[in-house]
Amino acid sequence: MSVEAARTTADARGDVVVLLIGMRVNHFRAVHQWVPVMLAMLRMLAELKKDPGRGLLSRVLLTASPRTYYVVQYWESKEKLYAYASAPDAFHHRAWARINRLERGGKVRGHVGIWHETYVVPEGSYEAVYGDMPAFGLAAAHGQVPLAARGRYAKDRFSYRSTR
Repeated sequence: MSVEAARTTADARGDVVVLLIGMRVNHFRAVHQWVPVMLAMLRMLAELKKDPGRGLLSRVLLTASPRTYYVVQYWESKEKLYAYASAPDAFHHRAWARINRLERGGKVRGHVGIWHETYVVPEGSYEAVYGDMPAFGLAAAHGQVPLAARGRYAKDRFSYRSTR
């Protein structure tokens, strides 16, 4: 990853689709409950990386605490995100079906929490600045341009409109 020795911004155009998805370890000793969830998250990311046509543009793995792990994902569109989530051939579909079976059978014991939040951010409602950074986050998903291409001030970047 090369570092851009300047201030840059993301080259996003149009709406931006962001998915935050993660897990929380509620009981550390229940390793047999939370490790499979963590491994499933990693398996889904590997599956998406192998098939860029599914629509995942970029992702950032983060931790909020020793208990909470999550992924910030940038998608081409909400339609591609929904298509992946419901695709019968995708690992997500099998993992979610298993969770639903366990829950219906009363076998979910609260050892691990799972969550997600999805945002469709309209153009003109996001902006980004990166100083001496490689492409990261939104810029890794949509490309990186010099700050001057979108405006020196946040108000200028918020008012930017693409031609598409």
